[in-house]
Amino acid sequence: MNLDQKNTKTNNTKTKLSTDSYKGVRDFFPTDMAIEKSVFDIWRKNAEKYGYEEYNASVLEPADLYRAKSGEEIVNEQTYTFTDRGDREVTLRPEMTPTVARMVAAKRRELIFPLRWYSIPNLFRYEQPQRGRVREHWQLNVDIFGVESISAEIETINMAYDITRAYGLKDTDFEIRLNNRKVMNYVTSDVFGLDEVAATKISKLIDKKDKLDPKAFKAGVEVVFTESKKSEEITQKFLTLLNSKNFEEFTSNLPQTNEEHVGLKEIREVMAGLERLGITNVRFDQTLMRGFDYYTGIVFEVYDLNPVNRRSVFGGGRYDDLLALFGNEKVPAVGFGAGDVIARDLMETYGTLPKTNASADIAICVMGEQNTSYALDVAQSLREKGKRIAVDLSNKKVGEQISRADKRGIPEIICIGDEETKTGKLKIKDLKSSRERDLEL
Repeated sequence: MNLDQKNTKTNNTKTKLSTDSYKGVRDFFPTDMAIEKSVFDIWRKNAEKYGYEEYNASVLEPADLYRAKSGEEIVNEQTYTFTDRGDREVTLRPEMTPTVARMVAAKRRELIFPLRWYSIPNLFRYEQPQRGRVREHWQLNVDIFGVESISAEIETINMAYDITRAYGLKDTDFEIRLNNRKVMNYVTSDVFGLDEVAATKISKLIDKKDKLDPKAFKAGVEVVFTESKKSEEITQKFLTLLNSKNFEEFTSNLPQTNEEHVGLKEIREVMAGLERLGITNVRFDQTLMRGFDYYTGIVFEVYDLNPVNRRSVFGGGRYDDLLALFGNEKVPAVGFGAGDVIARDLMETYGTLPKTNASADIAICVMGEQNTSYALDVAQSLREKGKRIAVDLSNKKVGEQISRADKRGIPEIICIGDEETKTGKLKIKDLKSSRERDLEL
């Protein structure tokens, strides 16, 4: 082996690349893409049914946007953040709400409120991949800006309900869980007297309650209350409140005042409004916090009740203060996000995944390369009539071309040979029934 041959062999070894995708992201082959498209179609159809307009933005944002809006923990532990060549700290967006808030704040004086906007961005989170959770996913984001009343919550939850039904679930398959950040702020600060630091700790602990062993959760609460110099009796009262079985039991464990707390009123109003719309699979959940720091009022989650996939499906809530962080006046806002991974998991669980449509309406098999030109002319004529046409350019045997069209699910085929090119007389064959008919172009 001479030196040149040795160097070529070494270079070939060095440049051999893995066919695996980056950990936590997905390749979308045509069948996968067809399912993804059907999920996007469900999202678009339902958002636009409520009069929402589509928008988009760059996947890159300044890292400070997420520090201010989503919390330091998300930026430090869950994002792809890097320094660019201009020495700017940049983040691949982990969520869309801060971006849409920035956009609305930038054009606030030019926009006509209330705004109803939606988008389907791809988002990036650096976390451990698992069922229903990957490092890159697509998500429907729905937001309504400029409505102070709880009518905004009722509308967005109504849409979330419609989307879940469109996935193929029945009312008995899922429930919509509600809470209110105003109530939980009232509980931690006013009722139990925790300072801001302790209240934040306890809120983050409550947010993880379902994922923790009951003993570990109880121990965590006791640590926070002990640090805040609260008695064992007060700690136990707090745990009793958190373990309330329903809204009535929860409110009965709160101090009774002459006037019901505004947050509790809002929960009652949302439940009543949804019930008027025929949505009755709604329940109060005092442990529902939604991890993001920007929520200010009602928060909700759609929760799958199937034992195979028993978990939160998607959710959102009210965030009235977010735009004020850009130096603007407050703009009331309510929104939610629904991911594509869990949508597919849900439809797999309930057997409602859409069937993949054929890539074409008609296949054209070409018998002999000399007939390709005429076959392409025929294909173009049919395309102009709105048909999807796939021309087999392989020059394989007729039987093989017909077999491949059938395997791809293409329902009909036209075979073009010397006779068809000469006379222009064509026959179209149904691949399921084998019936043929004359084709008039």
